[in-house]
Amino acid sequence: MPLYPLRFEPIFTTNLWGGRRLPAFLNRTVTHNDPIGEAWILSDVEGSPSRVADGPLAGTTLREVFAADPGRIVGAAQAPRGRFPLLLKFLDARQELSVQVHPNDAQAALLGPGKFGKTEAWVVLERDAATSRLFAGFAEGVSANDFRAALATKTAPSTLHSFTPNVGDCLFLEAGTVHAIGSNLLLFEVQQTSDITYRLYDWDRVDAKTGQPRQLHVNEGLACADFGRGPCYPVGPAVAVSNGVRREGLVACDYFTLERLTSAAPFRVGAANQCRAVVCVKGHGELESAGARYPIRTGDVYLLPAEVGAAIVVPATEVTLLECGLPI
Repeated sequence: MPLYPLRFEPIFTTNLWGGRRLPAFLNRTVTHNDPIGEAWILSDVEGSPSRVADGPLAGTTLREVFAADPGRIVGAAQAPRGRFPLLLKFLDARQELSVQVHPNDAQAALLGPGKFGKTEAWVVLERDAATSRLFAGFAEGVSANDFRAALATKTAPSTLHSFTPNVGDCLFLEAGTVHAIGSNLLLFEVQQTSDITYRLYDWDRVDAKTGQPRQLHVNEGLACADFGRGPCYPVGPAVAVSNGVRREGLVACDYFTLERLTSAAPFRVGAANQCRAVVCVKGHGELESAGARYPIRTGDVYLLPAEVGAAIVVPATEVTLLECGLPI
């Protein structure tokens, strides 16, 4: 069966720090009133695979599509242990997330086969100017002993570099960077296919459902924390404007590339024989590929398999897309 641009149904997760913005942002409904912290929009994480939303492969999981012939999906890019290597999600932080850290590949491999580290990047979609903060890396001069002492006195956030983000800011976080997402933020995140998080401090809160604090992983987190990692600042995008299309290069690392494209005129996404995922974060229109058109609107993600290659976005209004790629 020929492949085509694959759109996926989001997987919503309930989190005590979450809000209620994500279903409407993704043009979906949910049948419960619990706080929703994340929407996984492209996932090959064990136990949480994305499912194709429409077309001949509707209902098929990303795992099943990928396992049939990985090369048709990723082309010449690497797929460690036969898994799609990226996890894409939206986050709605009504409250602060924990102060946390993620392992690198070598540290994660010690946990067992099929475990990967977590290098990630965020893009700020909405924020509250009065209350929103991002915490990323240690403040200047903070040592490992300073941080350990702050954990003991429950003042860990004060040891981290923090700032009020602007809408559009992109932050790149290598594995080992101690970080936290503050309150009243809506973010897009791209990361390695990994769900390993070590909580170091959780703002002394209690889970209303259990009446207990959430589990911390202080020893594991300290073993993974990079104490040489100072303040992390928003990236300075490489901007190019041509034919009405604004292209911003945000991240190019060993695990993924991230670019932001904005235009009211038709423009190309993807590339021949390369795998890309495009995520609409503003506006709506259509995606044209091989003579067929597919609707695309805020919150949609389309996977463009290497077999499909490039496609054309035809905006109905000005559209902003985030395009994630795999290094070759």
